Amino acid sequence: MRKTREKLYGRLTLVLVFGFLYLPIAVLVLLSFNASGLPTTWSGFSTKWYVSLFGNSEILRAAWNTLVVAIFATLISTVLGTMLALGMEARRRKSNSLEALAFAPMVIPDIVLAVALLSFLSRLNLTLGLHTIVISHVVFDLAFVCSVVRARLKNFDYSIVEASRDLGGSAWTTFWRVTFPVILPAIIAGALLSFTLSVDEFIIAFFTAGAGRSSITLPMQIYSMIRFGVTPEINALATLVMGVSATALLISQWLNREQFS
Repeated sequence: MRKTREKLYGRLTLVLVFGFLYLPIAVLVLLSFNASGLPTTWSGFSTKWYVSLFGNSEILRAAWNTLVVAIFATLISTVLGTMLALGMEARRRKSNSLEALAFAPMVIPDIVLAVALLSFLSRLNLTLGLHTIVISHVVFDLAFVCSVVRARLKNFDYSIVEASRDLGGSAWTTFWRVTFPVILPAIIAGALLSFTLSVDEFIIAFFTAGAGRSSITLPMQIYSMIRFGVTPEINALATLVMGVSATALLISQWLNREQFS
């Protein structure tokens, strides 16, 4: 009887916690299909707000900017993060200070990192724009890619690398034919996580975008729209952004689970 009661309480707590976390998101998604122009009053099912999004030039431009930033930031951070993970794992002597330095962008508050990046870019006399957002996102995403790849390298069997070298394989051949295929799922998972973070990131992009509308990303566009009130169109836009991010994150988690199974 006691075990049954504890199990019931455990399930009830789980339902309450998940309800607290995801009920507001479910309401937002539901209201994005609201036929009424009122953001909180349901008056029937409609997809007109999604249709209107694709006719809004400002939203389309912001979506294109977000896609450009996310793609370039993902490519650069994936390459550099993988190289950093391999270099750190190759060290014979582990350094806690090096670990802390590499993963510092993951724990530093976004506002602090944004101000630091803005000061650094200003000292370099760089004109702010999409390219500075990409640079800033690389700094932020690189640590996440490195952590995912390093998690895979922790269980890596280095005897296959030694076997390849004993059989006459060069360092480059060994990497491409032995090491790279083994860590590829982790690299893809890190890239998807980097893409998700870049699409959703607002504070760092806001500080490093500069003046003008040519470098506005989707989160910045949503922020500028929501200042005048929440509308079903904003709900629809937020639902699409959340859907893209959730899909990439789920694929990343699936790849992480597969590589350790």
